[in-house]
Amino acid sequence: VQLQASGGGLVQTGDSLRLSCAVSGLPAGSFAAGWFRQAPGQEREFVAGISGGGSTLYADSVKGRFTVARDNAKNAVYLQMNSLHAEDTAVYYCAAGTTAWRIPRPGSAMDFWGKGTLVTVSS
Repeated sequence: VQLQASGGGLVQTGDSLRLSCAVSGLPAGSFAAGWFRQAPGQEREFVAGISGGGSTLYADSVKGRFTVARDNAKNAVYLQMNSLHAEDTAVYYCAAGTTAWRIPRPGSAMDFWGKGTLVTVSS
């Protein structure tokens, strides 16, 4: 199983960015997926989660600004990030859980992790 996150970069406050996570080794729709992030000097935190059926959950800090989605035809998961703040600067990780109906949430133990992609928001 491999998860490959991409789409990070350097943007300015208020800009938008879309992260992608390509999943291989798991059948499309058979897993739940989550986005997590880790800022310098801080612990990794939950950002957003999506079940195999498309139900979603968001951290309060990103609710209304970020949208998680999946494309089962491409076996990919996305994180659309709008109105970015400097506080959103972090390495973003995608992760998969093999219990497809369970929406990832804070503290969820995920089964597979990808390497992160760095998002830097300049103020």
